[in-house]
Amino acid sequence: MELHNLNKTAELFFLKLKTLPFVLLGDRMKAHQDKYRDLRNAMRQARIPMSYEMYISNAMFYSVLVGIIGALIGLVMAYLIVSVVGLPDKITHLTFSESTVWLLQYKNITISIFIVVFLTALFGGITYALFLVYPGFQAGERKGSIDKNLPYAVTFMYALSRGGMNVIEIMRALSRCKDTYGEVAQEVDVILRDMDYFGNDLRTALHNICEITPSSNFRDLMYNLLTVIDSGGNISTYFKDKSEQYLNKAKVEQKGFLETLGLIAESYVTAFVAGPLFIIILGVMMSVMGSGSNVMIYAIIYAVIPIGSVMFVVIINMLTPGSTGEAPLLPTESLVGEIVVPETEEKPVFLDFVKSRDTIKIKKMLSDPLKPLKEKPEYSLAASVPIALIFLLISIFQGMKTKDLLDYIDDKIVFAIFMIIIPLMIFHEYRKSKENKIQSQIPDFLKKLASTNETGMTLRDSIRLMTLSDMGMGKEIKKIWNDIEWGLAINEALKRFANRVRTHIVARSVTLLTKANESSGDIGEVLSVAARDAAAEQELKTERRVSMFIYIIIIYISFFVFVGIIYIISTTFLTEMVKAGEKVTSSGSSAVTMRLSRDTMAAYNRLFFHGALIQGFSSGLIAGVMGEGSVLSGLKHSVIMVTIGYLLFNLFVL
Repeated sequence: MELHNLNKTAELFFLKLKTLPFVLLGDRMKAHQDKYRDLRNAMRQARIPMSYEMYISNAMFYSVLVGIIGALIGLVMAYLIVSVVGLPDKITHLTFSESTVWLLQYKNITISIFIVVFLTALFGGITYALFLVYPGFQAGERKGSIDKNLPYAVTFMYALSRGGMNVIEIMRALSRCKDTYGEVAQEVDVILRDMDYFGNDLRTALHNICEITPSSNFRDLMYNLLTVIDSGGNISTYFKDKSEQYLNKAKVEQKGFLETLGLIAESYVTAFVAGPLFIIILGVMMSVMGSGSNVMIYAIIYAVIPIGSVMFVVIINMLTPGSTGEAPLLPTESLVGEIVVPETEEKPVFLDFVKSRDTIKIKKMLSDPLKPLKEKPEYSLAASVPIALIFLLISIFQGMKTKDLLDYIDDKIVFAIFMIIIPLMIFHEYRKSKENKIQSQIPDFLKKLASTNETGMTLRDSIRLMTLSDMGMGKEIKKIWNDIEWGLAINEALKRFANRVRTHIVARSVTLLTKANESSGDIGEVLSVAARDAAAEQELKTERRVSMFIYIIIIYISFFVFVGIIYIISTTFLTEMVKAGEKVTSSGSSAVTMRLSRDTMAAYNRLFFHGALIQGFSSGLIAGVMGEGSVLSGLKHSVIMVTIGYLLFNLFVL
């Protein structure tokens, strides 16, 4: 109750923060309606629940408020610069005329005013600009989400139309699937809102959504649907044609995306493998010859390579089409909640039930204690990170007793990194292999359900028959059947299956199947459509994995070249230069001794060792993102490359 009151108080407080600027400035904003036409359109596309007058009032009010804060900061900075630090006698190279030379007498005040005005304009201007840019940015985010989910939503509408539902019922079913179809369901919900709350007919509601949707693809879909309705065409055929069109379009876009990925891979190898290698070689030679410093080498190894790799990972994730991340949980009914023990004669029976229920939970947990880590590999970090930090702190404490702490701690840092990423890698690969195995079987599973359904069998009997097959996902099918045997509805059992697997293909297929099952028992065509949709996405993933395999090999080869050349520099070039320097020293000259000492070579070897490890870790992540679309999938490549670099230097160089 107290938490509810606290939330309500917070909501009222934020509401007052929004309404106060509108009360002060709202009337003035209404007079400039035409000036903010583009902003109004962007706000409608972004679905910002606020009038443009209130939004602009907030923008101006809080820009002024932030500008005042900037002015206060400017006053503090002006005081520190003018009074504490002091201005130099010649602060600029400007020349003053006789009419303006008097400004030099008030330079402290002039500089102070300039700082205050500049920070006021900077803080206030940036705040106002962010207010103006945000609706357009949010609309762009919604556009991307709509375009990603639209092909699957059209398949959903086609399948339901084949099941006999009319277009309004199809839209209502789609609007209730926001977790699966995201912003597409939100757009359809706007159409239904226009009909339910504003009294518009379907034709008017479709025309209205075409005016305000940020997605040109969704606009095209609704415009053409409007034409089909006006002409009395077959809506099911229209959705079928659109579904096939989007499928072909997805294949074309996939080819373009793979070509782009290939270009990115080549760019990465050139810019962050070959390029840094060339600069490192050049920097070492210049430094050894006495005409350069090691700053450039340090910058390349410790900054350019890791930061550049992170940039490439972000770019690839931004360019990757389709659904990413973990699939949403489908809503299920909670059949057994908190048990209230009655004060009756049956109380001992209820207590025994509660006790047995808790015992079953404990037995399940003890039978598979690693289940949470298998489902959420990131949970392994909760244990591995503290263990690695404790190991590292103990190693640092022990290393203080040695002569060279850096040499001692290098190995320990590598071991600590392995402690963190290897458990995460193992559990992620286990989960990924399980998901891939199930996803590869989903199209066949749906096709077999469709074929049995077409022979007259119900969905329940079809699932029971599937438990006798030897499919790769037979264990999951048996779990579905067990839920049904224990009294769960078929739709609930299927949703529980989707929530166990948590992949986008399964979530969409189950959503489609359950909605069709609610509307009609004749779902053979729906199952066939769902199977085609799942097979198409699986085919696209397989094509990406096969096409990118060659570039993963290229990344491995480039890493081996990087490590090999650095190894040659360490064992051949620097060694010979040190020997030459020792000969010169023994002959009585010391011109190059300091540059070619063995201590200097040891420092270079340590620097190259770090470079090999950082390059291996970064290249592995890039390989995982390119091949499988996941940073965590790149950990196995990173472990392999880091291990190779570590063994090479520890066995043959250091």
